[in-house]
This record gives sequence, C-alpha cells and structure tokens, in this order.
Amino acid sequence: MDEISTGLDSSTTFQIVTCLQQLVHLTDATAVLSLLQPAPETFELFDDLILMAEGQIVYHGPRSQALQFFKDCGFWCPERKGVADFLQEVISKKDQRQYWYRTDIPYSYVSVDEFSEAFKSSYWGRMLGDEIAQPFDNSQSHKNSLSHSMYSLGKWEIFKACMRRELLLMHRNSFIYVFKTAQLTITAIITMTVFLRTQHGVDEISANYLLGSLYYTLVRLMTNGVAELIMTITRLPVVYKQKAFYLYPAWAYCLPASLIKIPFSFLDAIVWTSVTYYVIGYSPQITRFLRQIILLVALHMSSTSMCRFLAGVFKTDVAATTVGSLVLVLMFLFGGFILPRPSLPSWLRWAFWLSPMTYGEIGITQNEFLAPRWQIKDGNTTVGRRVLSDRGLDFDSNFFWISIGALLGFAVVFDVGFILALTYLKQPKASRALVSKKKVSQLKGEENSNSVELKNKSVAVDIGSTSNQTQSTGKMVLPFQPLTIAFKDVQYFVETPPEMKKHGSDEKRLQLLRDITGAFRPGVLTALMGVSGAGKTTLMDVLSGRKTGGVIEGDIRIGGYPKVQKTFARVSGYCEQNDIHSPYITVEESVTYSAWLRLPMEIDAVTKGKFVEEVLETIELDDIKDCLVGIPGQSGLSTEQRKRLTIAVELVSNPSIIFMDEPTSGLDARAAAVVMRAVKNVVGTGRTTVCTIHQPSIDIFETFDELILMKAGGQIIYSGMLGHHSNKLIEYFQNIPGVPKIKDNYNPATWMLEATSASIEQELKIDFATVYRESHLYRETVQMVEELSKPVAGSSDLHFSTPFPQNTLGQFMACLWKQHLSYWRSPEYNLTRFIFMVVAAVIFGAVFWQKGKQINNQQDLFNVFGSMYIAVAIEIPYILVQAILYVGITYSMIGFEWSVAKVFWYFYTTFCTFLYFVYLGMLIMSLSTNLDIASVLSTAVYTIFNLFSGFLMPGPKIPKWWVWCYWICPTAWSLNGLLTSQYGNMDKEITIFGKKEQVGSFLKDYYGFRHDRLSLAAVVLIAFPIIYASLFAYCIGKMNFQKR
Repeated sequence: MDEISTGLDSSTTFQIVTCLQQLVHLTDATAVLSLLQPAPETFELFDDLILMAEGQIVYHGPRSQALQFFKDCGFWCPERKGVADFLQEVISKKDQRQYWYRTDIPYSYVSVDEFSEAFKSSYWGRMLGDEIAQPFDNSQSHKNSLSHSMYSLGKWEIFKACMRRELLLMHRNSFIYVFKTAQLTITAIITMTVFLRTQHGVDEISANYLLGSLYYTLVRLMTNGVAELIMTITRLPVVYKQKAFYLYPAWAYCLPASLIKIPFSFLDAIVWTSVTYYVIGYSPQITRFLRQIILLVALHMSSTSMCRFLAGVFKTDVAATTVGSLVLVLMFLFGGFILPRPSLPSWLRWAFWLSPMTYGEIGITQNEFLAPRWQIKDGNTTVGRRVLSDRGLDFDSNFFWISIGALLGFAVVFDVGFILALTYLKQPKASRALVSKKKVSQLKGEENSNSVELKNKSVAVDIGSTSNQTQSTGKMVLPFQPLTIAFKDVQYFVETPPEMKKHGSDEKRLQLLRDITGAFRPGVLTALMGVSGAGKTTLMDVLSGRKTGGVIEGDIRIGGYPKVQKTFARVSGYCEQNDIHSPYITVEESVTYSAWLRLPMEIDAVTKGKFVEEVLETIELDDIKDCLVGIPGQSGLSTEQRKRLTIAVELVSNPSIIFMDEPTSGLDARAAAVVMRAVKNVVGTGRTTVCTIHQPSIDIFETFDELILMKAGGQIIYSGMLGHHSNKLIEYFQNIPGVPKIKDNYNPATWMLEATSASIEQELKIDFATVYRESHLYRETVQMVEELSKPVAGSSDLHFSTPFPQNTLGQFMACLWKQHLSYWRSPEYNLTRFIFMVVAAVIFGAVFWQKGKQINNQQDLFNVFGSMYIAVAIEIPYILVQAILYVGITYSMIGFEWSVAKVFWYFYTTFCTFLYFVYLGMLIMSLSTNLDIASVLSTAVYTIFNLFSGFLMPGPKIPKWWVWCYWICPTAWSLNGLLTSQYGNMDKEITIFGKKEQVGSFLKDYYGFRHDRLSLAAVVLIAFPIIYASLFAYCIGKMNFQKR
C-alpha cells in the first residue's frame, strides 16, 4: 500500500494501520506499506522496517532494532524526536550532523553507500543475506498459496463485473449522453427545416440538394461519435492501473465499453431519421426509412469504435485529437461526395474503399436514388442511375447490404485493434524536462553530490519596513501593512445534498460551520486542525473569500474594518493544497510572473527582480529555479518542491496575510520540515499566517504558535496558544475530567485528536464544543476579537486607486510573455500540429492535383469548391506560420492562377479561417464545464457551421427563416472569399447542368458569390476572430464553473 495516509489526520491513520496490523497477525498475511510522516504511535505498530535512500536499502530488519543499528554507526535519536523522522533525517547530508553523539571521534558525513555497507555487515544484514541465499522449500507452502491463473475470477465473471461497472459509469455520466442526444435532436430539427421539402422535382438539380442533405446526415452521425475519443482518453489512466494489477484483461474492458454504446447508436439513428426523413422529403417507402436507420446505426458504431481505437493507440489528448481530426477529414475527403471517385487521381482511388464514409455514402444514396420515384427514363438510363453515375456511386443494388456489412466490419476491426492496443502498447511514460545546465550536470553526476542539495538557509526577507531601499543586511525591503483578521459567530450553510434527502433528511440547508469566533495576528503562526471533515479548509475558504456557493453569516474584519473582498484579495495570498502551476515555465519564471502582475507599478523592474531572488532564497528554491514546473505525477518538480513553489508564488505578491491549505500533505518528514522552515521564514517577516495541517510530527506541530482545533460539525473545541512543548494545550484538555492523560514523548497532535474523538465524547457524555464555550479560553478569545474588531487610532480602511496592481498594458505584456514561453516549450503539441498541417496540405494538394485549371462543367467547379470546403473543415487552426506553409503547399498543387491578388486573397482567407477557429475553440472551452461537454459542444457547432457553409445547400436556396444563420456562419464567408477571389471574375463559359454559362455568372446566380463584394467578405472574415476573442475574454472573466 503506497502512502495510504495522505490527506488523513493522524488519529484516522492510526486506526487504519491498527486494523491492518490485526489482519496481518490473525491471517498470517503479508503487508508492505509506505507512509509519509507516520506518527510515533503509528510507526510502533509495524513489525519490520525497510529504510531506503538513493535506490539502496539502508536498513531492513525489526523496527525495534533500527535505533540500535544507527547508534552503532554513531547517531542517536533525541528524546522528543519521532523515530520515523529521525530515520529520514539521519541519512540526509544536510540534517545528519545534529544526531552525531560520539565525542571521541570527530564527525564526518556518512554517505548512503557507507550506511548500506554497514548494514550488510551487521547482524541483521547477514541474517537477511543468509535467508535469501537458502532456496525456499515449496513443500512447506499451502497448496493455495500460489495462484496458477492470472486473474482471480473466470472470464464470464470478469465480463459481468466490467459490464456492471460500465452501466454504473453510464448512469453517473448520464448528463453527457442526454446532452449529446439533445444537441443531436436540435441539429436534426435545424437540418430538416433547412432542407424542408423545397425541391419536389425528380431532376439533377433537386438530386444535388438531396445529396447534400444525405452527406450532412452521414457527417452528423459520424462526428457524434467523436466525443467517445475524449471520454476514452480520460479513462485510460484508470484502465492501465487496474490492468497492471491484473483486475481484468484488456478485452474485459473493451467489450463492455463497445457493447454498452450500441443502444446509443440505435437511439441517435432513430432520433435523426425520425425527425428528418419525411420532412426533408426522401422516398416515402417505410422499408427505405428503416434501411436508413440500419445504415446510420452501423455508421455510428464504426465511428465510436474508431475513436476508441485512436484513443488506445495515441493515448494522449493532443496526439489522439490531432490524428483523429486528420482521419476524419481524410474519410470525408475520400468518401465520394466532396470529390467523386472518378475525379480522384488513379493512384489514390484505393483510398476510396478504405473510408467508412464511402460505404455510408454508397448505402444511403442507393437507398434514395434506386427508389421507384427516381426510375424515370433519361436516355439509356434512369434519373436515379445517372445521379449515382455522375458521383461514381453507381453500383449494384446489393451494395447497400455490402455497405452495412463493411461498416459493421470496420466496427469489429477497430474494436479488435482497441483491445490489441491496450494489451500490447505500453502506458505513456513520464519524462523530466530541465532547462538548467547546472541541473543537468548534477543529474549526470558531474558534481560531487549525487543529488541536488538545497541550501540550508533560513534567512528571512526583511520586507516589514516602510522604506523601499536596501538595508545593511543586503536583503530586499518592500513595504507591507501588517493586518489582523477577526471573525465572530461565523456560520456557513450549503444546500442539503440530494443523497442526504434520499436518506430522509428534511433540512433545506446543511450547516458546515457553527459559531466560529477567533482571530489571526501578524507574526503568529496559527494551525487549523481537526479530524477529517471537521471543516478546516471550509473555514479557511470562508475567511479568504474563496467560496463560490452557500450562505455565509457572521462578522469578518480586517484590521478592524469590515472585510471587502476586492481589497482583501490584494493583500492576501492563498496556497492551495493542489499546487496548480503552469507546467511549461520554470520555477523562477513562475515567481517572476506573479511578481510582475501582483506587485505595484511603482516598483521598478530591477527591484522586482531582486525581490524575486530573495523570495526564491527564502523558500529555498534558488537551486532549482531553472527547472520546468512540469505536470504533476508525470514530469518536473517533486511534490515537496511544488509546495514550496506555491508558497513562493504567493509570498512574492508581498501579502499581509497568507492562508496555506495543508502545506505538508503528500510529503515525507524531511520534505515537510523543509516546507515548514520556509513557512516559519514567512512568519518571521511579520505576516499573518494560517495553515491547515494533517499528521504533523512533534517538531512540526510545535513550530506553530497558536492552534484552533475543530470537531466534526464545524465547531471549535480549542483556540489558544500551544505553549512550550504544547504544555498549555495539554493542560487544558487534561483538566477536563475523564480525558486520558498523554504518555511520555507522545505526539501532542495525535493525543489531542484521540482524546477529543467522538467515541470519547460518547464515553464521557460531554460535548467538547460546549466545554470550550464555558472555558476561560473562549472568554479570552472573545475579548481579543472585540479588541481587534476596532480600528487602531489613526488607521484607515484598505483602499486602492486601481482595481488591479498593473495597468492593462502591463497585464497584457505579462500574459503574452508567459503564453509565449508556454507555447514555445510545448514540443509535443506544436510538432504534432505542424506535422498534421503539412501532411494534410500535401494530401489535399495530391487529391486535388491541378483541379483549379480544369474547369469545364459544374462538377469541376464543385470539385474545386470541395477542395476549399475541406480546407475550412480542418478544426485545428495554425495561425500565421501554418497558414503560410499551407498556402505554399496547396496553392500550386491544386493549380490556382498565379497572381499577386489571388495569392493574397487565398492566404488572407486561410489565415482568418485558422484564426477564428482558434478563438472559437477557446470560447467553447470557456462555456463548458468539462472536457467532455466541450467535445460534444464543439462537434455540434462545427457540424452546424458545415450545414450553413453554402456547400451542402447554396445560400440563395436556404429557407428565409434560416438565411440569417448563413450570413453569420464564418465558414460561409471563408468559402465565399476563397471561391470568389479565384473565379468570381472569370468569363470562361462552362457547361452548367447541360447549359453554357460563364463561371462568374454561375457563382453569382447559384451560390450568391459576387466579386464586387469581396471587400465585404474581407471585413467580415477579420471580424469573426475579433468577436470570438472578445466573447472568450468576457466569458473566461465572468463564468466560473469551479465549485468551492
């Protein structure tokens, strides 16, 4: 079990380990646990100990003999020092000296290698070596001690368990599926009203409109399965973990994930076909209605299976979504509608048969154009056959069923590929990204130390003075105003959760904090403690103003004045437990960015730079300042380093008050000591500092000056000074009759949680909250709160002349600098985009090779229009450089006319298109609660853009009630600009549906594209990215989906 105590209080951890100890002793089971900061009483529950450092075993033997081993090496553990803390510090070069007790021999550093060798030569080391050297006698084992099967259950039981889990997850994620179906229904209603039986004729022109509606049907059902890509990627880490534990094989996850989606394929196909089929005016036979449903079911199944397969192969959201977009575009390109099969280059026609869209196109067009109403004679053939022949889709009627079989075959092949990918492809590995040459040298062992050693400096930054100058100490001086926080009778309510209502709760509101009264003062380090769920973080969030929901009651005062959140945010810092940082900038850049935006404009850049250096030194980050922050659990900084970076980012803002939420959670004892040393440095500057904390060691606990102890239900049961060796805390609780006395050298933090537990309350029949409210401590606290609630004579309330420390230009430059660094250091994302763009451009150029010069009839013009349509449909934008590369590759390959004006218009339209897709994607994310919703919403938006682009249904033919959508559709203006700039002024006559007509005249009459309005298109095209960027800025500032 790995670090099972993280986030738990010491009392809960003790109970868990006690349970495990009894389980091991009663059942003769084998258990190995790794713990961070174990309390002495928890540590004493273990029988054996394995102590490791730098990949070597330093000690492996009975726990009770560990101290004797290190005593033999010359080191001794002090009385009030936890053994576990001592063992972690004694092997550290930085902390080892203090434990040397031999007076006859001068101290010299004992390395890990020397400890390891000493252990091997010790009694327990030799015992371990002898035990391992002897072969194990299998006859002494129980017949069931070894498992002869990889999994604990049979295949059928595993399958049923995984199927039940998928059903449960589907129920828990029901909103996603309801949202997908709802947006599909809305899109279907829009589609049916766009193609609303406007063409009743049985001729080639009417057939062209129906072909557009049929193609859009395929696109919509195909892309509705794309959300499966993101949903699968988000679940892969859990799947890999469970598969590594041999809970189930890959097929046991893949098969239920595939089967459970089949009903949704039927649902989507039935909803779409039921809404659109008869309203659009397809062939009215009920059999053809049902056949279209069956075809769309098969298409949707192949789409979802393909997305799962891509997620299993590429594993990361960047790679999978990029490749997925390219695959979708290629499937549309080779599907037989954008470019008919006869128009494809002969050496690329094989790709026609590899696209699932091909079989969807063949099946759905045959279902319509081989219907009785299309069997009107037209020369030697029928109208329906001629329509199919012009599109290269004239196959035997049995190809409908062949298409369904092919689509189901694609689904099976992709599902099998998904199983094989999860079975044989390895999980993405974490990598450590560094930019410091010094750091690289240290990791390579080119320096004397094998690891980066932090400087043992506990120098406080003198920022408590009022003058902005450098003192004789050489430390940076920045002014700040010491402030107190006083709060009286604070209550906090939230709506009663639905689960509690189901279990019979009639209360409308749930109270999380009750009658909270207290104060935090400058230069005093205050701990907020209590059992898990007592309301420590809730109280901190309420006082700091970070709660986004619920009802807060009571009086909160800052420096004697009522708290105003806008001004309070300027003088306070909040160190979150989750340590959220930008992964692609360095430690120093993270702190510099915070200083740039949060320090006043009056402080010059040089002073800010020196202040950043002082903060890095104070928090002991100067040796790793050039390391990239990285992604938690994958790359970059360790957990302990992230904690200290979080503190530095807040400290550099020069706050008067700092809140820290569990700064030592997830750290070992030594790392926690380093963090708390940094916290103590902050307190030494005269700032008001408050921490919530779990499982502190004796040393860390007694670092605090004051304690607020809370019980379950959000009530205070102790508030006051700790005293020397926690004597005031111990004296208070031991004076309560019946409370068990603390043992010698016992951790006071653990003792107080055990002594005030709910079971002790029931046993003694007392309420510790009531006892506290009747005590002298409560009266002293109330008196102190009353004094601090009155402003000091001559003081004034907090006031700032501007809402932000920096002006708009300063904020813009800081954000631009940070985004530039993050963007440049994202090689996976940027390299993938460039490769995608180049590959797509080359393929488009090859497929549409010299089509721009071959304009002889309406189909040739449609082919060129298709090349422009497919370019706009690439949903991943590439801005300037990508636009230049794309235009440079495709312009000559497609064969457009070489003139400065036409090349410029082609580049300008492409650039604007890429640009507005960037901001549109950002806007969609700002409107979405999570990635799954964003994926579903973006699919709906992009397909609606395709519907009103003018390619499937020309603008003049769109019904009047929807034509406004055509005019505000950005893709319609992109296609307008591309086609009009190339052919809007062309006088060449071509054959249009059997008649001669000039190209420019046909574009004007059929599509509504006028060359004299090209300048209008240019203005509108640049307006779209401006509008989307502005909406994104507004939404990201006003909408917050984080619930606290």
